Amino acid sequence: MKTRRSFLRDAGVLTLGSLTIPGLVLPQLANGSPLLPAVAAPPIGLQLFTLFKPMSDDPKGTLEKVAAVGYKEIESAFSLRGGYYGYKAKEFKSLVEGLGMTWRAHHAMGAPFKPRPTPPSSTTGTTGGGQAGATPRPSMDFSKMPPLLSLRDNYQQLVDEAGEGGLTYLVCASTPVATLDEIKQSIEVFQKTGEACKKAGIGFAYHNHATEFDPVEGGKTPYDLILSQTDKDLVKMELDLAWATKAGKDPVKLFEEHPGRFPLWHTKDIKADLKTITEVGNGVVDFKKAFAAAKTAGLKYFFVEQDLAAQPIESITTSYENLKKMLA
Repeated sequence: MKTRRSFLRDAGVLTLGSLTIPGLVLPQLANGSPLLPAVAAPPIGLQLFTLFKPMSDDPKGTLEKVAAVGYKEIESAFSLRGGYYGYKAKEFKSLVEGLGMTWRAHHAMGAPFKPRPTPPSSTTGTTGGGQAGATPRPSMDFSKMPPLLSLRDNYQQLVDEAGEGGLTYLVCASTPVATLDEIKQSIEVFQKTGEACKKAGIGFAYHNHATEFDPVEGGKTPYDLILSQTDKDLVKMELDLAWATKAGKDPVKLFEEHPGRFPLWHTKDIKADLKTITEVGNGVVDFKKAFAAAKTAGLKYFFVEQDLAAQPIESITTSYENLKKMLA
């Protein structure tokens, strides 16, 4: 399974410069006692990165299929078309709303990664963060793709566009955190972006992969440092449940240690090998336990993601149906 981080690296596109369900409530624990009082669950959302190629080929037609599945909230990512799948922010907002959905959040890169050579194989192996299984690489031409914006270099533009699109959150999808220096630089970017977002009436959050839980110099992890060295009111977290599970972290413990810091989640699943990303409900992530702690987390929105699924429409349909059953 190819992650956003490995996909961007291997594609060579980064350079150094460059559903409300009636009556749905969050579940109780197995003994029938709620971890916290049950609250109405947000509508089921979707991160569009799973549909990278379809959204790059035919954004309107693909969004029509997403709406037909039942998704109500959208979190966008980058595409080969540039901008917001070839649209300006206001135009994309109108397109999504015209299909009965809400454009809720957008993923932007924190800072460019150093490019690395594309492997000769037609599949991807394990990434630098140890996060991926082998998934056929989509056949796409990146040569005409407009340069990607990053929070490091273009944070104010990205915040302004998020405001124009009526977004609730701007999210850092990924950023280099392999060294203390990279972490320090990322924290500075997060702080200034969080401040700009607050002025614009938008929330800001950081999305993790597994590598953020790997210790760096001094024994601390990037995730620990980001949580402890950023303003909790300016920098929230979008917890990816699959990557946290892969890293051996209990999401509920994270919620308890940092209550209210996790308004966004990626409801992503991973198989028992802790390498293969799969449809929600087909892996080992304990979603019921996580949702039972939603109030502690401060959950506002969650988005299904499966990285680059081989059959994306079929996969997001399976995830939607399984998740709906889990939460009913």
